[in-house]
Amino acid sequence: MERPWLKFYPPGVPQEIQVPEKSVPEAFEEACEKYQDRIALIFYGRKIKYRELKEHVDRFATALHDLGVKKGDRVALYLPNCPQFVISYFGALRVGAVVTPISPVYVSKEVAHQLKDSGAKFIVCLDVLLENVEKTGLEMKGIIVTNMGDYLPALKRFLGKSLLGRLYRKAMIPSPKIPSREGIYRFKELLKKYPPDPPKVKINPYEDLAALPYSGGTTGIPKGVMVPHRNLIANMEQVRAFWPILEEGKEVVAAFLPFYHIYGQVVALIFGLCFGSTLVLFTTFDPDQVLRSIEKYQVTTFNGVPTVFEFLKDHEKTSRVNWKRLKLITSGADVLHPSTYQDWEKKTGTKIIQGYGLTETSTVTHSNPYHRSKMDSFGIPLPSTLAAIAHPEKNEFLPVGKVGEIVIHGPQVMRGYWKNPKETKQVLVKIGGKVWLRTGDLGKMDEEGYFYFFERKKDLIKFKGFSVYAREIEDVLYEHPQIKEAAVIGVPHPQYGEVIKAYVVLKTEARGRVSEQEIIEYCKQKLAPYKVPKMVEFRGELPKTDVGKISHRELREEITRA
Repeated sequence: MERPWLKFYPPGVPQEIQVPEKSVPEAFEEACEKYQDRIALIFYGRKIKYRELKEHVDRFATALHDLGVKKGDRVALYLPNCPQFVISYFGALRVGAVVTPISPVYVSKEVAHQLKDSGAKFIVCLDVLLENVEKTGLEMKGIIVTNMGDYLPALKRFLGKSLLGRLYRKAMIPSPKIPSREGIYRFKELLKKYPPDPPKVKINPYEDLAALPYSGGTTGIPKGVMVPHRNLIANMEQVRAFWPILEEGKEVVAAFLPFYHIYGQVVALIFGLCFGSTLVLFTTFDPDQVLRSIEKYQVTTFNGVPTVFEFLKDHEKTSRVNWKRLKLITSGADVLHPSTYQDWEKKTGTKIIQGYGLTETSTVTHSNPYHRSKMDSFGIPLPSTLAAIAHPEKNEFLPVGKVGEIVIHGPQVMRGYWKNPKETKQVLVKIGGKVWLRTGDLGKMDEEGYFYFFERKKDLIKFKGFSVYAREIEDVLYEHPQIKEAAVIGVPHPQYGEVIKAYVVLKTEARGRVSEQEIIEYCKQKLAPYKVPKMVEFRGELPKTDVGKISHRELREEITRA
């Protein structure tokens, strides 16, 4: 409660923020009115001004209303980053609906779970994904279908398939013929048919949900996270307050983080557009296109994940970008290893600012201050946010320097899990008179109030009674000059509880030249005997989540299935 981090806030950053009494669509409309002639979106050369974007959003909202979408209804978006995602998102919110984004790499079974669990009866999807929706067997009131080429410049429409090809292998086939039957609508035709005249819908920012994103499923079946409008407005104001170097109506954002993930959705989509920024949209991360666009469009903010920086630090074209011109380069969603941080700084002369957040906190809770960053920390709590370390099994705080579970209290914390009071009760707990979110992440806080991530609680390895942090072993592996990527898990063992297994991706030149035993011997020099991996498996690549984080869950599931 002493908040030692406050003394390290950048000049002018307040301890608390005032959350405006407005909804997300109101904030979006204010920006559209203020920056009518500014470019809102650039999509592979196609430029859309705020005035045009607002008109398309209003037309889409009018269409949804006429099709029967009412306040509180869930509308699913099964799309990659594209103008249609932006229009659908704000259009649905405009009529009081709740948006539930679905990863475009999900297959029918995963789509079915989210549609059924959320109760969504309307979905907006790409034509190449319509088959997946149909295969769910669920009865939908409305399926709105769009094509990637609809918003591409005329000369680049042939690129639509190749852009999608990076996401879906089957996308290289010709666009499927959209069936003409009741309940299926074409996105373009709806925008032509309906005027930009949606009904006025009264939204209570405290009570009414804006989004129902689904947590990554790292603890089992994905759960819907209830996010009211106020949470998103609060988080937007917290980011605005903590980064006074950002100027409203003047920023240009490289928007390749997926909008269906909470990180890209809040940091790029909502904050970017409600702040009057220009978003340079990418359907997926293509390094050459992204690097070219940074210079071409004079990008000012670059939000990435560790795997992006790990790739770019070794990419030849990275040096062609004047990174020092950018105001902000941030990393979130996973641990940024010190070797990546140091190599990036050597290559570009700039620092990566690490942050932290969860789907359950509308994304950001912590960030390093831009003027005082610590390499191995994810930073300090944002204004109006309290954070602490709690005992993993008891509702009590632990002292400074002790490792425990990171807990969060603030206006960005979710209301709870959708239709899941049991899980909600386990993570929203009362400590010291306040309700805190148990994050499931183990970490510690230092005397200055900077926080450090150690492990997901479920990733803690128990070997012969010892508690072993996979992160500690992974950090050692990343120090090895021939290792590109690494992941460590515990493999069930009848005698020892779990034994430690390391999965390693070697750099190209080292493949076939470095042995498993060499890796084990290397670890013996740097780790206590009980922390040394007993098994090493070389891989060409490691499984990733849809936001680019190494998926320990998939590696554990491989062991379970074997």
